[in-house]
Amino acid sequence: MPSNGEPQALDAAHWRAPFSEGAAVRGTVAVPGSKSLTNRYLVLAALADEPSVLRKPLHSRDSRLMITALEQLGAVIEALPDPGPFGPDLRITPLPRAHTLTGPVTVDCGLAGTVMRFVPPLAALCSGVVDFDGDAGARVRPMGPVIAGLRELGVSVEDDGRGTLPLRVVGTGSVTGGTVTIDASGSSQFVSALLLSAVRFNSPLVLHHKGGSGVPSLPHVDMTVSVLRDAGVAAERIGDAAWRVSPSDVAGLDVTVEPDLSNAGPFLAAAVVTGGTVSIPDWPAHTTQGGDQWRWILPLFGADVRVQGGTFTVTGPDEIAGVDLDLSEAGELAPTVAAICALATGPSVLRGIAHLRGHETDRLAALRTELNALGGNVEETADGLLIAPAELHAGVFHSYHDHRMATAGAILGLRVPGIRVENVATTAKTLPDFPGMWDRLVRRGS
Repeated sequence: MPSNGEPQALDAAHWRAPFSEGAAVRGTVAVPGSKSLTNRYLVLAALADEPSVLRKPLHSRDSRLMITALEQLGAVIEALPDPGPFGPDLRITPLPRAHTLTGPVTVDCGLAGTVMRFVPPLAALCSGVVDFDGDAGARVRPMGPVIAGLRELGVSVEDDGRGTLPLRVVGTGSVTGGTVTIDASGSSQFVSALLLSAVRFNSPLVLHHKGGSGVPSLPHVDMTVSVLRDAGVAAERIGDAAWRVSPSDVAGLDVTVEPDLSNAGPFLAAAVVTGGTVSIPDWPAHTTQGGDQWRWILPLFGADVRVQGGTFTVTGPDEIAGVDLDLSEAGELAPTVAAICALATGPSVLRGIAHLRGHETDRLAALRTELNALGGNVEETADGLLIAPAELHAGVFHSYHDHRMATAGAILGLRVPGIRVENVATTAKTLPDFPGMWDRLVRRGS
């Protein structure tokens, strides 16, 4: 799979993105649970001292990969009866302490950053050998800071010096804890990975970030600390770029997962780019999800936003204004934001997202390549994109096996007839049945 923004070969079915035919899209869309919260709760439940129940979890490729990985290490995860609209609740029986694995274990990370980064520290808490690998795209995603952090903690990690998958963790059943310094400027997941497993270290973990820039997407680290604290763990931020977690007994969880606010973005964008109105129910009043930034991002485009009675409603403007945005705290929103910018009447600047070059693909290069291939006027900068108004035309929008690239193509298709999204099935990574949800919104609401 290309990771440098060059288009993929046309080797997958092309989904014809629904065109709104100039009509305003209107409707209400319920979105499934947050991937980020689901996978954090799964990891913490696997580290707890008694069984947990996870209600309204996300059922997607990323969460399935996490479930399978935890089962490989010895957790037991069962679907409960009476599933809701997005799948069953889950009961998680945790990993036994100092669990001895039966023979070598292989974990398939797919393209899931949470699996490839959160699970190796768990493997170190088991006795045995665990091999990690994933999709071709996963093999170019950075892992070095997690590897370095584990080695500072005395864990044996074999990666042949690559700093990427594939790698092997040789666990001894315990991790000492102590003070660790890593460069987390490439991903907040490097921090969260070590904080989560620290609940079972032998002594407190004090984790420092030291790098050329700050930790991107800091709300995701805040989310990790919040999940730990809600479970009774002594976890705190102790400086601008430092955290402390003390070993703790973790009671069984009984938690309900919030809807995924980042995945709500494309549906909200449908209202913005067509001048329509779209509502998302069950929007949390308080949350650590980066997707909550839609509250203030969308009005910058000229949209009207209201959150009332737990429902987030956006009404699009007559003309979309250009924006100047620092997305360093919510980089996962950038593909959706870039799609809106490409349809704006004025120029836009997106900043603070250099770390997106290490996501499922190099998202900055991919967005530049695909938007320009449709007639756009997009330039890369050191840490973002410059997007100028341009008349877009029909064509294939390549996904690069990246779910957020695929949904960006769908947004463009509302306003540009003849957009075909290559490999729209990749949206199942975090949003199962996206094509069906999108089609129902556009066909019924326009």
